[in-house]
Amino acid sequence: MGDGPSPLMQRRRLRTEIRMARLDKGLTQEQVAKAMDWSLSKMNRIEKAKTNISTNDLRVLLPLYGITDKGRTDYLVALARSARLPGWWSPYSEFAPPRLLELIDYESAAAAISQFETMFVPGILQTEEYASAILQAFYDEKPTAERVAALVELRTKRRELVSSENAPEFSFILDESVVHRVVGSPAVTGRQFMHLAEVAERENVTIQIVPFTAGLHPGMTNSFEVVQFADTPEENIVFLEGPRDDSIVDDAEEVRDQLESFGRVAALALSPSASVDLLSQAGERNGVTR
Repeated sequence: MGDGPSPLMQRRRLRTEIRMARLDKGLTQEQVAKAMDWSLSKMNRIEKAKTNISTNDLRVLLPLYGITDKGRTDYLVALARSARLPGWWSPYSEFAPPRLLELIDYESAAAAISQFETMFVPGILQTEEYASAILQAFYDEKPTAERVAALVELRTKRRELVSSENAPEFSFILDESVVHRVVGSPAVTGRQFMHLAEVAERENVTIQIVPFTAGLHPGMTNSFEVVQFADTPEENIVFLEGPRDDSIVDDAEEVRDQLESFGRVAALALSPSASVDLLSQAGERNGVTR
């Protein structure tokens, strides 16, 4: 992964600074938008960190907020510049779906990530060979070697977030069908399960398996991932996997419903320790030992 904070993280830091400055000055979004000759929607997107603010606009905005100190101005302008830099994942835009790259951007600034998967090991936990087998089978009809290699590399780099400094808290729930499905070959599958068992030993990672004996449950309709932010829970998002296209939803009620579904599924799942035992057994069943 790239060094330093992600563009989204810098954008969120900047918006927090300028939002607090606006409130300290007693100004409304409408008043600022009118003074800056912006639309209210642009003002709202900037304060939700959904879009960047240019350094020129920022230099005009800061005096309106009473910020004229050179040191403070330079710091905020530097944040704005950093927020506009491409993320480490940008070189993969030619190969990866836009929604996936957007999700990686959100993940880079997350405090917690909760994911439920019905078919395969979550992408962020996949080994190179497991990912390669899936991409060759499902990404498109005849994926080129270059595309497969680029997407495997992207997934490998994305995986580094799990062990990075200040990593999010990860909670993964997998349907039991995942541990019975051979991907690539028994050896590839076994090594993948052993990798999961090892990752689950990290303090910031919880992996649970929903057994077939749990019967029907709320997670069966589709796989999903909820990305949560510590400072602004109202801006949490949910990533929904679809048969034709994936989507990212920031509607607070939808996010809340998905989190509640995740909690209900977790209550039906095996304990983390029992889940790791099941993963290890699945690995051994495929001829791999720890």
